[in-house]
Amino acid sequence: MTASIPRLPLRDELFLLGHDDDTGHPHVHRQTLALGLAGAVLIDLYLAGRVTLDPNDDTRPASQRIHPHVDRLVGDLIADAATATIRHAHPPLRGWLRGFSDDLYDRTRAGLVAGGILRHHTRRRLGGLVRTDAYLVTDSKWAVVARSRLRYLAAGREQPDNHTAALAGLVADLGLTHHLYLDDDTPALTARLKAIAAQHYQPVRDITAAVDAAVGDLATAAYR
Repeated sequence: MTASIPRLPLRDELFLLGHDDDTGHPHVHRQTLALGLAGAVLIDLYLAGRVTLDPNDDTRPASQRIHPHVDRLVGDLIADAATATIRHAHPPLRGWLRGFSDDLYDRTRAGLVAGGILRHHTRRRLGGLVRTDAYLVTDSKWAVVARSRLRYLAAGREQPDNHTAALAGLVADLGLTHHLYLDDDTPALTARLKAIAAQHYQPVRDITAAVDAAVGDLATAAYR
């Protein structure tokens, strides 16, 4: 069934999994999801051979930097914008995630609308006095396919490919496992997804860990 459906960029799949299919409401705070989206963009760039990371230094993880490897446009507005921010600056990983995530939620959503995957709906309540906007999937297949791949991985029915293993790690670290509707035992499923992600390339694991750390910093700041 999935073979005829084009695979979306990692950020788009994460965006869809981060929202309720029926209401369009995000499952986690938008800024938290945006950090995950930034990590997904960077992982896609790494897997495409367009960026590299400093070797991991456990003593100074916050200083790990991103470097351009192949500098060419690919026609994806968000990926090309990310490449442009890295081209001359060689930014630190965590700082780049925070900076690039700033308006990434809105940009990712706009791209999905332009691609016909999301559709904007306006609802009015209280006699038209209150207006609410929602962005709903035009076809549930997009999120269903992503969930199915994670289900097959968690059940051991498929070997993880690079894309899906990275998605597993981001979903687990952002606290989205419960919303996959795959298993009643959320902690066990989260652990399985993290174990799958732990088999990935070291730079992908470093990016996912940096997303997790940035989300933690966000939570700490919110409670101060």
